[in-house]
Amino acid sequence: MTNLSTQPYKGTRDYYPEDKRIQNYIFSVWHKVSKSFGYEEYGAPMLEPLEVYAAKSGQEIVNEQTYSFTDRGDRVVAIRPEMTPTISRMVAARRQELAYPARLYSVANFMRYERPQRGREREFWQLNVDIFGADGSNAEAEIIILSSYIMKEFGAKSADYTIKINNRKLIDFTMKQYLGLDDGQAEAMIKLFDRKDKISSQDFTDQAGEILGDQAETGLSKINQLLSVAKIADLPAEIRDNSSVEEISQMFKLLDQSGVDNYIFDITLMRGFDYYTGMVFEVNDNHPDNNRALFGGGRYDGLVGLFGAEPISAVGMAPGGTMMENFLAVHELLPKLRSLTNVYIAALGDTVAEANKIASQLRAAGINAELDFSGRKLDKQLKVAFKKEIPYVLFVGEEEVKTGVYALKDIINSNDFKLDFAGIVDQIKE
Repeated sequence: MTNLSTQPYKGTRDYYPEDKRIQNYIFSVWHKVSKSFGYEEYGAPMLEPLEVYAAKSGQEIVNEQTYSFTDRGDRVVAIRPEMTPTISRMVAARRQELAYPARLYSVANFMRYERPQRGREREFWQLNVDIFGADGSNAEAEIIILSSYIMKEFGAKSADYTIKINNRKLIDFTMKQYLGLDDGQAEAMIKLFDRKDKISSQDFTDQAGEILGDQAETGLSKINQLLSVAKIADLPAEIRDNSSVEEISQMFKLLDQSGVDNYIFDITLMRGFDYYTGMVFEVNDNHPDNNRALFGGGRYDGLVGLFGAEPISAVGMAPGGTMMENFLAVHELLPKLRSLTNVYIAALGDTVAEANKIASQLRAAGINAELDFSGRKLDKQLKVAFKKEIPYVLFVGEEEVKTGVYALKDIINSNDFKLDFAGIVDQIKE
């Protein structure tokens, strides 16, 4: 008989208790900040009809990265690779009933069949925050401000990360009017710009030249001019007069007023999904050991209308759990997270029944208590408590049961106490 592997499926993670504590910490910050802005939590199915993603997510997601199959009812379905089409479907279903602007968020897991690498897994968890029914720069600014609040709540300083901002309307104008590309060329060039930081400059130039074809010499000169742009004022005059530039400027003013000062204009920022229609942004880690995009988002006004409802504006963003964990690790911002069990009860001799009563009373008092009913020697029980990093050990022996005074050991601070039940509760809660 062949032994089964102990390894998880490629591109997925096992979360042992110490890993789960970190994940729950990240989730708790996401929940806290989202709720502080008035966003309400929702849930959604893991399976959707494949056509939900085929409509707007992009062919790479559908053809190469989606886990899809035909179910027993002969329906072609997919494990969700992202949440934006799903929440757009949900909003369309309640189009007339929701109060707008509708602020919605979720923390959920997803699957994409892609090459596993640092920070990128086939199964991943992320926060999804979206605001529906709010036009203009205020909604876009709020999503970016909320993103910054999340980073600050984790302990990050402004210098630790940079928020890169662009506008898909400006991108489309640049591709079609400034560079003179047709729809197919523009789509290919956007995809190339999106991969710019993942390939060499020579590969970028060669591939851009192939897309430009006969216009390569003039087009490459214009692209090099774009790559040198550091702020809006540096844009070529033909682009600077576009109305989307004023939208970006207005949003920058809103960010300044809210104290967000670590943003930059990046004309090369594309964002890969086909559904973005306005502002797009990415939060980038500035640490040299993790210098990469952490997460991003933007405006996508067309998705709700695909479900037969009247179109409605939307802006959203989605940070991932593993990328956030990597950021916290390289910046040394991960807190020391111990077991959530408050006290380990060591039953000595024939006292398991009495120790069980004390455990029940402690739990009723709001204290998480683990009872060792193994009957092992004291040193063995202590080793378990130390290995689990439980902060207190309560000893229940025959003498303690008789007197009602118990020995309590504070493992973290190496202190020992003799306390009655009320004293134990006070000490642990303190």
